Parts: sequence; structure tokens; C-alpha cells
Amino acid sequence: MAITVDPEPVWDQPIAVPEKWIETVDENVAAKLPAGSKVKGISRCGTSYWTRTAEIQTEQADGTPRSFFLKVTQNEVGKAMVSGEFESMKALHGASQELTPEPIAWGTFAQADHVHFFLCEFVKMSNDLPNVEASMKMLAGLHANSSSPNGKYGFHVPTLQGTVPQFAEWTESWEDFFTKSIQLVFENEESSQGPDPEVQHLCKETLEKVVPRLLRPLETGGRHIKPCLIHGDLWDGNTSTTVETDQPVIYDATCLYAHNEFELAPLRPARHRMGTDYINAYFRHFPKSPPEEDQDDRNALYCLRWDMNCSTLYPGNLRYRKMCVEVMKYLVEKHSDGYEGWARAKGEE
Repeated sequence: MAITVDPEPVWDQPIAVPEKWIETVDENVAAKLPAGSKVKGISRCGTSYWTRTAEIQTEQADGTPRSFFLKVTQNEVGKAMVSGEFESMKALHGASQELTPEPIAWGTFAQADHVHFFLCEFVKMSNDLPNVEASMKMLAGLHANSSSPNGKYGFHVPTLQGTVPQFAEWTESWEDFFTKSIQLVFENEESSQGPDPEVQHLCKETLEKVVPRLLRPLETGGRHIKPCLIHGDLWDGNTSTTVETDQPVIYDATCLYAHNEFELAPLRPARHRMGTDYINAYFRHFPKSPPEEDQDDRNALYCLRWDMNCSTLYPGNLRYRKMCVEVMKYLVEKHSDGYEGWARAKGEE
């Protein structure tokens, strides 16, 4: 199917977090630095729609310089953002230290109890995309070698995509988990952008026909998948190449234990610099889940959830909704017989 392109900026609002919170190092942040650290300075570093980010320069107890990355948010949503990111990065770093910065802590400012922070190792990054083959080999290894602590899909703390909490409750089957996840996304998007009869109809058909048709075969007919640890928001804004080692690095995670192919959703949109070449490379290291012929449509469905969440994030901007309508029309028309029609045709009733 055709992949839509969105070259225009989607958000032109000022950052809600005041810049003053990264002009000095709060005492609670300083307390989380390694013992003996002497703060030498703090400077703005990076960009974000929702947060303020900075580099903290320090001198360590042995006299060597070392920098740390600081992200600052505010209010209850911001608290959930940094706590979820810390737990996500801790899980990823535990599974693949070579691919991730070391998370240090999250917490609340001493001088303002509505201001919260995430602190991690500072990694100097280039503006280059990660090497296609190397990054996808490492990502496939992360997926293959990770496993859910209880064999279920979900995560042990709430995680957010942008400022929006995603469904993360432990669930036995992938179809059930994804159904609850995308249903929540549909509801959030309607609350953000307003009701629309066509969108409501397409969402209903997607839930009732497309999701069972594309996801139930993964776990029936003798086929199996396992919950893998995924980054959850892996696009070119959250991955890069380290200056020191020229190796891939991933950050700003919103983790889940999920079907490994779910990770590839943000690599589908043509507006992103990381695209189908990365997807193709990934499958050279982690085979497509059977039925293999459904992989591209599964990717479209997973990307639909991702883009509908993007629509939620930018109220009043309907470009993502319009993209999603076209994707749903395609999937609903192609899979109008649902799982039952597919099962009859395959003799798997």
C-alpha cells in the first residue's frame, strides 16, 4: 500500500517547561550524581516539544571530567514521563549496555515539587543515522535475547508516548493486548480531535475485523510469538551514532514487552529518515513472524496505532487523522471478511 508523506512541522507551540529549570543544577539532581562529583556547569542541550534538556558538566572524584544528560518536566504528566523513561531505559540498559546510555535516576526538584527530572549518562552523538546493518542486528539481538518477566505482554510501570499514557497492563495474548492498546489510542484521539462519524466507523471495523484478522493467526494454528522487550518509540529522533565509538545508540524509550515487529511501526512513515531499508535489514537478523505474507499489513496496523497517537498529541492538526483514515480504509477493505473468512479459506476453522 502507499505510504503517506508529511514534510511539514506539526507543532509550533512554546515549551511549557520554563527554561529557568535548566539554568542551575537543583540539589536533588546533584545528589543523584556519583559520589564526589563537582558540578562545573550546565548548558542547554537537545530539543524537545514537551521538556527542557541540558548537559551537566562535572569533575569526578579522581579529577576526570564527566557529563550527564538532564531532562526536566513538570506536573503529574511530566512525573509519569520521567519515571516511565527511567524504568524503560533501565530495562533496555540491562538487556543491551552497548546500545543505550546508562540511566542514573529520576526524581523531583528540591526547589519545586511540581518539577521532575530524568538523569542519565551523557553520550556525545553525531548527526548521522545509525548504520543500517549494525543497528538492526543489535536491535534484533535485543529482541531475541529478552523475555517478559512473567511471560505476558505489558510493562511493570506506566509508560507514555509523548505526553499520552499508553496501555501497559499485563495481558496474556498479543491480540488482546493490542486490541486494548489501540482502542485506548482511538479514544484518546477522539477526545483530542473531536468525534467524526467516518473515523468512528473505521475504528470500529478495525477493532472488529482487521485486528483479529492480522493478529490472531500469530497465536493460532500452531504458530507462536513471545513478548520481547521493545524500545517503543524507535524513529530517527530517538536514535543516533556515538561520536566516540561510531556505534548505534538508542534513547528516550517508552518500553513494552510486545510482539517484536511492533518495534518497526515508526520506521514505516516516509516522513521519517529511517525507513524500509532498516526494516529489511532487521528481517535479515530476526525472521518475519508467520504468516509471513501478513507482515506488511501488520506493520501498517502497528503504524496506524503510532500515527493515531501522533494525532492525539497535536489537537487541531488533522493531518495525522487524514493519513490514518486512508490506512484504515485500505485495511478494512482488504480484510473485510475478518479472521473467520481467512480461517475458512486456510482450513483453520
